Amino acid sequence: MDLPGHSTGSTLRGTLVRCAVLAALGLALAELGSGIAVILAFFAVYFLAAEPLARLRTRTLLVAAALSPVLGPVLSYVLGPYFGHRVSGRGRYPGFEAVTSRPGFLDALDTLLLSGAYPWLTYFPYVLVGMALGRVVDLRGPGTAVRLVGWGALATAAGHGLSALALGPGGGRGALLRAVAESHPAAVAAPDPVQAVLASQAGAIPSTSWAWLLVDGPYSQTPFETVANTGAGVLLLGLAVAAARSGPLHALMRPLAAVGTMGLSVYAVHVLARAELRPQHGWAALGAFCLVSLVACALWDRAFRGTRGRGPLEWLLHVLVRAVTPKRAAEPAGPAGEERSSPAPTGP
Repeated sequence: MDLPGHSTGSTLRGTLVRCAVLAALGLALAELGSGIAVILAFFAVYFLAAEPLARLRTRTLLVAAALSPVLGPVLSYVLGPYFGHRVSGRGRYPGFEAVTSRPGFLDALDTLLLSGAYPWLTYFPYVLVGMALGRVVDLRGPGTAVRLVGWGALATAAGHGLSALALGPGGGRGALLRAVAESHPAAVAAPDPVQAVLASQAGAIPSTSWAWLLVDGPYSQTPFETVANTGAGVLLLGLAVAAARSGPLHALMRPLAAVGTMGLSVYAVHVLARAELRPQHGWAALGAFCLVSLVACALWDRAFRGTRGRGPLEWLLHVLVRAVTPKRAAEPAGPAGEERSSPAPTGP
């Protein structure tokens, strides 16, 4: 469904430019060896996949968003063995080998779509849920904050609670320990064999027992973890809406809003700082980086008001997109400082 006055071709060109920049930057940052599983190349895949889905009817998008937290992880589990990931091999992220050879490119596709640290198959559900919320939730409406907090808390509790029941009284942990003994002998002697297996591939589950789909650990990419994470995100969104409507809190949120408009720049600087400075892990290092980010973004916002709230990388991306997108297809800048070329239809 096309909207009057908006060019689908222009929208696609803008999206392709954004995706190309994110992918190139992600591959470059991954080469720095910062110890961070750089997500930007994965983001490029998400945005490219979201482009045609933005034109779905609201009802269809809601159904896709509701089913994806289960279908994505289940498909990942089923397809894993066919691509050599039955026991291990998950949790990776691509580097420049993705563009230097055909085998490297094919391996990068596997990583980005199925087996990586943030693969499309199991992380795109978050994008779909966000798109669906954008259709049906009016953040300015009365009672929105309370509903978001309530539904978010319920989903979070459901994800973690049902996982605990399935692993405990449901017998899931026993099945996992048997799978570890049969397929992951190196982890048997660990204090927690299940966590040892997950830690070996950045949290992602292997395809050695259907019971792995019952866990809810960090980065495990299971239905329960996806539902719980989505709920936490919705809950935080509700709290942010409530804070934005509160007089005193609204003023305190301004520095955070400045950081929010420069997320890409802050992320890139974070990776560079980790790679070059090698700071110690812990709350002190995290607190220092957060403080520097808040101050730097506030200063940039004050010094370069002509960028309309965009950070340096956001401004460059904006310029590149404008170069390929006619003015009539452009809209006012969104919260990330980028243009949105074609709003999604809101009708059912």
